[in-house]
Amino acid sequence: MKTTKFTKTKLATSLSLVLGVSSMLPAYAADEAAEENIEVVQVKGIRGSLIKSMDIKRSSQGVVDAISAEDMGKFPDTNLAESLQRISGVSIDRSNGEGSKITVRGLGPDFNLVTLNGRQMPSSNLEATTTSSSRSFDFGNIASEAISGVEVYKTAKADISSGGIGATVNIQTAKPFDNPGQQASFGVKGVMDQSTDEGDNITPELSGIYSNTFADDTFGIGISFSHQERNGATKEAVVPQWHTQAVAPVDGWNGGINNTDWDEGDTFNRPQQFRYNFTEFERKRDNGQVVFQYAPTDDLILTADYTMSQQTVSSTSNGIGAWFWEGETIDGNLNKFSDGPNHSPLVWHSGAGPDLSFSTSESGQKNENDSIGVNLEWNVNDNLTLELDYHNSSATSKSDSPYGNSSVIEYAVNSRQSTTIDFSSDFPVMSIAQLDGLTGAPSELITTGSSLRNSQFTNDLDQIQLRGKYVFDDGFITSVDFGVSKTDNDVRASIMTAQRDTWGGEGSVDDVSDSLFTPGSSSGQLSDLPTTGQNAAGDQINLFDLFYNFSFADAAREIASYAAPDNSGNQVSPGIWPCSDRFCVNDNWTRDEMISEEYQAIFAQVNMEFDISNMPLNVSVGFRYEDTDVNASAMVPAYTGIDWVSNNEFATIDTGESVFTDFNGSYDNFLPNLDASLGITDDLIARASIGKTLSRPTYNHIRGGVGVGEVRQGFATANSGDPGLVPYESTNFDFSLEWYFAPASYASVGYFKKDIENFIGTRTSKGNLFDLRNPTSGPRYAEALAAVGSSDNAAIRQYIFENYPESSTVTGADSNGNPTGNIHSTAEDSLIDFDITKPFNERDASIDGIEIAFQHTLEMGFGMQANYTFVSSDAEYDPNVFDSQFALPGLSDTANVVAFYENYGFSLRVAYNWRDEFLVSTDNNLNNPRISEAYSQIDINASYNITENFIIFAEGINITDETQRMYSRHSSELLNAIQSGARYNIGARYTF
Repeated sequence: MKTTKFTKTKLATSLSLVLGVSSMLPAYAADEAAEENIEVVQVKGIRGSLIKSMDIKRSSQGVVDAISAEDMGKFPDTNLAESLQRISGVSIDRSNGEGSKITVRGLGPDFNLVTLNGRQMPSSNLEATTTSSSRSFDFGNIASEAISGVEVYKTAKADISSGGIGATVNIQTAKPFDNPGQQASFGVKGVMDQSTDEGDNITPELSGIYSNTFADDTFGIGISFSHQERNGATKEAVVPQWHTQAVAPVDGWNGGINNTDWDEGDTFNRPQQFRYNFTEFERKRDNGQVVFQYAPTDDLILTADYTMSQQTVSSTSNGIGAWFWEGETIDGNLNKFSDGPNHSPLVWHSGAGPDLSFSTSESGQKNENDSIGVNLEWNVNDNLTLELDYHNSSATSKSDSPYGNSSVIEYAVNSRQSTTIDFSSDFPVMSIAQLDGLTGAPSELITTGSSLRNSQFTNDLDQIQLRGKYVFDDGFITSVDFGVSKTDNDVRASIMTAQRDTWGGEGSVDDVSDSLFTPGSSSGQLSDLPTTGQNAAGDQINLFDLFYNFSFADAAREIASYAAPDNSGNQVSPGIWPCSDRFCVNDNWTRDEMISEEYQAIFAQVNMEFDISNMPLNVSVGFRYEDTDVNASAMVPAYTGIDWVSNNEFATIDTGESVFTDFNGSYDNFLPNLDASLGITDDLIARASIGKTLSRPTYNHIRGGVGVGEVRQGFATANSGDPGLVPYESTNFDFSLEWYFAPASYASVGYFKKDIENFIGTRTSKGNLFDLRNPTSGPRYAEALAAVGSSDNAAIRQYIFENYPESSTVTGADSNGNPTGNIHSTAEDSLIDFDITKPFNERDASIDGIEIAFQHTLEMGFGMQANYTFVSSDAEYDPNVFDSQFALPGLSDTANVVAFYENYGFSLRVAYNWRDEFLVSTDNNLNNPRISEAYSQIDINASYNITENFIIFAEGINITDETQRMYSRHSSELLNAIQSGARYNIGARYTF
């Protein structure tokens, strides 16, 4: 009979004693067929999970935290990211109310590496308006039911793939030989999302895991699967961007503030637009894994596995919004502002109008992950073990809708007389007074612009690793770890845009069918949020109680019937109407970027044991050397000119053809590490670690080619990458003290410091690109300006349409009778001077902090976990400084408290998570920041064992229905406030 070998440790001995006296943690011992076959321990429940996780923390070299499954098919949380946030120093980003990405010790998702069973995993993401550049892993793609444990390595280890200067997170899945014999679990769950108004209120989740070994445990098979569906909704208030304007020291300012006593040099920040978006979404997620293991001898194990995940998210959205003019005069008596020097509206009142816009969106995205791997583990002799591991893995994100992964169609009516927005509450209230005779009814609407974007991101990764361990029979050197690896990482990011820039209006009210729109109640949508506020005088204002439900597909068909070029006979860029007669997207990419990275590594580590005054000292000294080559190529559109498409909008024109550019770079890194742990007593351990880690630049920084950004009458932007950038490199210092004062109980305090080099900044230079010219320059524009006598763009455009028909195209007329269409740039126009930004390795920064953690199990089944992390840096953001700043996103203090009770088959856990406010980005728009407010959430989980094998459970996520907020320079400068609602799960699980 094949037997599994286990090494006996002090903790295993202690654990067996604990389990022997605890009725909650049943254990059994395997037959002791040989001296080295000591015991097999099976632990269940919350306390069992805590003991296993504490064992990993206590026995590891360096600073390692872990989470273990409570039972087969039962991870502590329904989402891996939600579980990881319980670890000190780990915080998460959420998408649609679920954990998606992690920040560790103040370093964001791109600075953390995720591995699956020790293998580096590819990642893929999509953005709404540009190609994705992130290396971050989205934990929302992985169900937790098949996960046996997660380890978070916060310090350097020579044998771990590079890439995580914050941490390396290793996700572990079960293998048949880990637990010989037949094991099986099946679960069913109903998800009750309280946020949805249109989707099914209860959606299913199914999961199962099966494992068995045969032929005297020489052959094993493991199978796991999960299928999850969820319908949900979000209610969102949005200000896309804030404009910062200087305030002159006079009693008024043309286009600025009247009746104020602000000081010279004070600033005034005003919203560009305000919107409510009401979004319904549907998510489906499928996960599966198959594992085969074969052990022809006691010294050889062959493992082959296949892992897949697929997630689709589709959404529909309707919104209502108002634009505000840059030059409008704001009456200080009707507005209420924060104190200076940075004045932001607490109450915003605008009497300028005019448009009230209604929007619809339909989008879909699919994420697919596949990994196939082979592992061979060979005990060459009693001293030497070798392991060869190979895997080929891919991650793909792409559109799952004929209208792309990001779309919008807008209608508008010029009916606003004045708008008041109370920004003082978490969720602002917008009140609108309309002009006499106008109501915003469908019969008053005209179509404006539309934008459809189709993106795709693929990441293919091949990795082969040869690892070895030599154990010495005696001497202070206990073992040596060594190995080599080779990784090929290929990325392709693509996007195309089909955009009508007719935001000033197209066609007439007669073109719009009233039946397209179903009136709805804004207050009904915001039933759990404030619907009244106050104006500057303290009087009550009421929410503008109107919005429209209307279908993107229906709107697209109707607009195409009168605006598509096949019906009008007009010739327009194929990028605007790629299907000519209807709205659609395709894979004729306007931006196509490919990056190939190849890195080869060699590592070695010596492990030693000493005694110092009868105190055991364990020391590991090692290094990792990596050599990296980078190739980046990008498709550059063959631009032919610039069109002036509306009063304030330009559009780049290309032939539909393109050329590829190609760039190369290379670098190498030496990454040493030193870990030491001293057993001061049997229960008190002191640790110290010093080491280097790296994270590679995000893909947008190393891409090839030049991308044209925004082109307007007064400015134009472009950007490029640099494959020669070197990675972020961090020198890490960790010191901690851990006290294991009782079974399943410990307290720890640790200090960490990270000195990080090579942060990436940008340089901006002036230059022309592709011989592009400005259609609002040159003799034609000068003549029109002189003839009109003012800078009225509508009048100037009408003059050019009438007098230069050969260089313009009229497509229709707006509601005022002004012609609409495109004015083409000519060879006589002036060259556009682009602001071209390019990245470079610019800065160094330091992060330091303190982590405090406590875990204790009490009598009668009570227990708790608590931790707090303090983080600070010399690169923190100052919102009162308006010049460009270097600052680290993601820095914030975090805290977690988990209280539980587990006894007599009943289990209850309440978890509180808090994250302080943090900087999301420094360049949200016009050099303004995006800051996330402090956020906290309470989750609850309860279960009851009807029998030893059958359990029923209920879960509540975000039970207090918290709202997430982001703002710019002041808390009143809302960027978005999102309410995603609470959701509840109820289900059952049977274990065989």
